[in-house]
Amino acid sequence: MIKAKRYSGNPILKPSKRAWEKEAVFNPSVVKDGKAYHMVYRAIGEEQIYHHVNLRLNTIGYAKSKDGKKFGNKKQLITPKHSWEHYGCEDPRVTKLDGKYYILYTALSDYPHSAAGIKVGLAVTSDFKKIEKKRLISHFNSKAASLFPEKINGKITMMITINTDIPPSKIAIASFPAEEAMWSDSYWENWLKTIDDSTLSLLREGNDHVEAGAPPVKTEKGWLVLYSYIKNYKNPPPTFGIEAVLLDLENPLKIIGRTKEPLLVPQADYETSGAVHNIVFPTGALVEGDILKIYYGASDNYICLAETSLKDLLDEMLTVGREPVKLTRYKWNPIITPRPTSNWESKFTFNPAAVYEGGRVHIVYRAMNDEYKSVLGYASSEDGEHFDERLSDPIYTSREDTQKKIDPIYHSCEDPRITKIKDKLYMCYTAFDGKTPTVVSLTSIKVRDFLDHKWNWETPRIISDPVRSDKNTCILPEKIKGNYIFFHRLEHKIWLDSFKDLKFVGGRWLDGEPMMHPREESWDSQKVGIAGPPIKTEEGWLLIYHGLSKHDKKYRLSAALLGLENPGKVLARLEYPILEPETDYENVGDRPGTVFGCGNVIIADKLYIYYGAADQVVAVASCTMNDLLSALIAAKTASNN
Repeated sequence: MIKAKRYSGNPILKPSKRAWEKEAVFNPSVVKDGKAYHMVYRAIGEEQIYHHVNLRLNTIGYAKSKDGKKFGNKKQLITPKHSWEHYGCEDPRVTKLDGKYYILYTALSDYPHSAAGIKVGLAVTSDFKKIEKKRLISHFNSKAASLFPEKINGKITMMITINTDIPPSKIAIASFPAEEAMWSDSYWENWLKTIDDSTLSLLREGNDHVEAGAPPVKTEKGWLVLYSYIKNYKNPPPTFGIEAVLLDLENPLKIIGRTKEPLLVPQADYETSGAVHNIVFPTGALVEGDILKIYYGASDNYICLAETSLKDLLDEMLTVGREPVKLTRYKWNPIITPRPTSNWESKFTFNPAAVYEGGRVHIVYRAMNDEYKSVLGYASSEDGEHFDERLSDPIYTSREDTQKKIDPIYHSCEDPRITKIKDKLYMCYTAFDGKTPTVVSLTSIKVRDFLDHKWNWETPRIISDPVRSDKNTCILPEKIKGNYIFFHRLEHKIWLDSFKDLKFVGGRWLDGEPMMHPREESWDSQKVGIAGPPIKTEEGWLLIYHGLSKHDKKYRLSAALLGLENPGKVLARLEYPILEPETDYENVGDRPGTVFGCGNVIIADKLYIYYGAADQVVAVASCTMNDLLSALIAAKTASNN
């Protein structure tokens, strides 16, 4: 992985004896104009009585250099003049556009500082001698803003981080037809109404934090943006890292590539010890030839420089960090909701199995009534989104003693997965009596009976060890080397087992070997389990799986590619989720923060994934098979390299 190399002369700028920068200098932004390098930076002065409070005032300094390393001619450039910046000016980013220098910075309007008082201000200068204009940009919590160095599609374009102090933060893009629109409250009010359409998806884990870093740098491959990625932000101690993302030149909301690991983390003494220990924060970037210069703040105390090869970085980003594939939710989600007057599905409807047969998508979903009894319901659709058939009675209910309710707060038939093998549909589901460990039950039905709504299910058989909690099970759609292949979840891992037949006699239970584990520091750090049954492709078996984070306790979905002849071998696994709880219906319910798939089908080249949202309703999301397989092939190539 590409790493940035620290300049041997670091720190390149330190606090001085001047009162306004006596405590700290950090978070620099640099622009080159001809042979001169202009730097603006955050400075913290010595403690003083300021507007009747003891305060170390933040202001913005300026320095100049001939080589981009040795800076002098320092002076205080930006100080508080207006009520919206009354208590300080922080973290500037400077961009030259149309012959003027636009300096966006954090403006502090109250003390003690609150989220409501942390906003973005703008200062404009033509020569760094005089500030010619100041404006308040945002009226909402935000910081870390900068302009792109040229107009995009004829518009001034800004990168800004919102909700930095009321996380989760979001790095977003805003475009303005004219300069005046940048400080228009009405513009921002309309922009906020559709904020999700303007947001870059960079957060890997709900417990982490992102903030935009340096102003974007134009390269032949795209806009290169350095940003701060802070792991475990909500669960200290946090780990600060400098990462990079590559955006499309014409559409900066499109991610072309990104780094997989930080370019820099705190290691040097000046990064680990200072005003705030263990911080590296990127606020400046320049490209000179093949060298990317990264200007950053260290330990909220010093200004430092690191460098790396631009070509090597871009090559790696385009190979490893291509644009993440994300599922697109059906705009009329949820597709199945509880029926308040029903005696069997009045409480929850969720976690649906899915099959595509007879030109229709059939889903079998888990349903619960007010007594928390769990049964399975049915609905179908011609296009996979508009469900025009939904039966008024359950199609499957508890059959055996192990599925009968003991405690009224528990349910019995849970989370079905359905696989077609020849002329039968095999359904694995979780059975629970409210007392003993969850077990896996297997039943089947002829395809013809299923399509005719003749619910002639075979007597279910318990196929997992009754003393071990087991669930999330399916059969592979075809035999491998003459054996039936089962996926199931034991000990928070995905296991694989094989059987010559489906009789399960002689005390032989599901077992096998684990083939996919949680990843300790990732979004799937606590549990992993299958979603729907794997889908056969030329590249391998496509597996959609769920992961539970130990950090924020949210369920997300992602994808992996398994060997065709050896499905226990993981050929590729995406580093990021393809669906995570973001909407109200995914975050409000019996289990907030949950997207939990049990079924997937393909119609033409489109993959539809059916999932339970917040253990409350059924929803569907989709992507093209080509996009998902391309991402997995790229991940496979990267891991092989």
